[in-house]
Amino acid sequence: MSRDASRETVIALVGNPNTGKTSLFNALTGSKQHVGNWPGVTVEKKEGFIQHKDRKIRLVDLPGTYGLRAKSEDEKIAKNYLLDAESDVVLCVCDSTNIERNLYLLLQLREMGKNTVLALNMADEAEKKGIKIDVDLINESFGVTAIKTVATRKQGTKELLQASLLAESQKNEDFAISYGEVIDEALSDITKIIPKTNLRSNLRYLALRLLEGDSDIEKLVDEKTLTLTAKLREKIEKLYDDDISSLVAEARYKYLSSIIQKAIRRTNTEVSWSDKLDRIFTHKKLGIPIFLLIMFLVFQLTNTLSAPLVEWIENGFAYLSEITNTALTNVGIDGVWSSLISDGIIAGVGSVLTFLPQIALLFLGISILEDTGYMARVTYLMDKIMQSMGLSGKAFIPMILGFGCNVTAVMASRTLETKEDRILSILANPFISCSARLPVYVLFTGAFFPKHQGLVLFLIYLLGIIMAIFTSWLFKKILFKGKSSPLVMELPPYRLPSFKNTWNQVAGRVQTFLTKAGTVILGASVIIWALATLPSGVEYASEASLLGRIGSLIAPLFSLAGFGTWQAAAALSFGVLAKEVVVTSLAVLFSTSEAGLPAILPMHFTSASALSFMVMSLLYMPCAATLGAIKRETGSRKWMILSMVYSLVIGLVLSVLVYQVAIRLGW
Repeated sequence: MSRDASRETVIALVGNPNTGKTSLFNALTGSKQHVGNWPGVTVEKKEGFIQHKDRKIRLVDLPGTYGLRAKSEDEKIAKNYLLDAESDVVLCVCDSTNIERNLYLLLQLREMGKNTVLALNMADEAEKKGIKIDVDLINESFGVTAIKTVATRKQGTKELLQASLLAESQKNEDFAISYGEVIDEALSDITKIIPKTNLRSNLRYLALRLLEGDSDIEKLVDEKTLTLTAKLREKIEKLYDDDISSLVAEARYKYLSSIIQKAIRRTNTEVSWSDKLDRIFTHKKLGIPIFLLIMFLVFQLTNTLSAPLVEWIENGFAYLSEITNTALTNVGIDGVWSSLISDGIIAGVGSVLTFLPQIALLFLGISILEDTGYMARVTYLMDKIMQSMGLSGKAFIPMILGFGCNVTAVMASRTLETKEDRILSILANPFISCSARLPVYVLFTGAFFPKHQGLVLFLIYLLGIIMAIFTSWLFKKILFKGKSSPLVMELPPYRLPSFKNTWNQVAGRVQTFLTKAGTVILGASVIIWALATLPSGVEYASEASLLGRIGSLIAPLFSLAGFGTWQAAAALSFGVLAKEVVVTSLAVLFSTSEAGLPAILPMHFTSASALSFMVMSLLYMPCAATLGAIKRETGSRKWMILSMVYSLVIGLVLSVLVYQVAIRLGW
């Protein structure tokens, strides 16, 4: 069959979570998508382009999914794309060390009628574990071409591309398994009357989905088909005294079992070193304390190692400010324009960039923990706690992503299976301390708790996790009573962290931070400077300025929390634009550079009010970008407004409580 070489070839990349699917996507396209060791990192389809000889290939990376029943939002993305979009080939990524579970998805893809190529990824790890796979038997049983790959080292990627291009041009033979005489006859009856649709699937698979009650497919067929399907479903379930989905799954696993017994052979029965480590890190009593100790060490090392780098950046901006003022004076620029550049731009942006080393080092530590596979164990450990409170264990997965950015965490809630669990996760995630809040903590802990900076930082982050879990539990009791979905995930083997992946993740965070500093924070610095300068004639950054008036209006709200000054109130109010702007605002308001802030803060805060201010910065209203994400993901303003009001109230209550307790302790 000839093919127009100038036409673009579309390859859809699918697979279970933790199969190395995104690593393979990166290896094939050269992209720098984040690679994680838990389900839900890929929450939307991502695209990359490959030029292979004379062929232009578009590779679409779909969310990780265990099957095509589509319980969660990210699974729906994968299912709908496969049914609706024009993909020429489906590249199914399988974990060679856990092939039994992975082949279930491959079976569904073949039933759908897709031209499929199988990537037997992590082939090196399977070999180390003594797992022997009969590739020829797999090919024959499913009508596919299977290629052994090691995505992290780009092994097998060329062969995989070649096999995918060949699969596109070959005639796709119909693939079907038997579900027993009764169900097979029912499928035959449905296919005879099912109307033509635009879905890219064979009729037998669509009939099967109708029989299982797929609401998305039911919308596309006529009343006659629905009536017949309902009668057949009732008849079958009454005959077998079981639901259709269970009967279908049982038949599939029976078919897979017959293949696996012949195709998979295990020669190594020794306990792996991953299993030995799990006896320690996932221990019922020691697991959580070990996690807390590890996170404490990460924060402690972050502060210790970043100190000289912070000093270097502070000195650099101090020198920049000095030579800028000299240069402006020499060319006759002073007054308002000199103030804009020195007090607005350099002081504002510089005050945030000072904390770049802490942010980079913190994410270096977290990235290493992710890459080794440890963070997946943390999710497993937290599942027990969250399930005991009636929450979904999967909800902790987006929480971990929240350490980077709450917007990402809110979007990752799509991995949860029920709408109720997704909303609970969305309402809880803004309490997880994102990287944007870190400059506030570093500034105040350095000024008031220099000897215990790592400990205080750790406790602030821990408070955010506790409040996120408490929020999920509270709204579960009030708004969404019922059972939560269980956690279904595989623990990946422990691995040495990949330098490239760690570098890409840290570099991505730093790039995002610098981009924000060059856009949002720069713009906010100019706005804050203007408000501190206007109306004309007032003293710069005084209470009589517009900025002072805004702060004075809000300040009484925070009086019981110990920081009822107009400067603190104004800084927090502008922090809603972006949390980093809190530090920028303080630098502008106190007419100082980033290096001078720690010396000035003790004139306006005590240790007790500083602690209270950090708690408020952690808990109060989400930033504008997160609020926008909440509205998009829930499809309603009411949840966004609830998040704003609830977080503000929680922030006020806890900051007041912390301050009142602290002053009674003599802080």
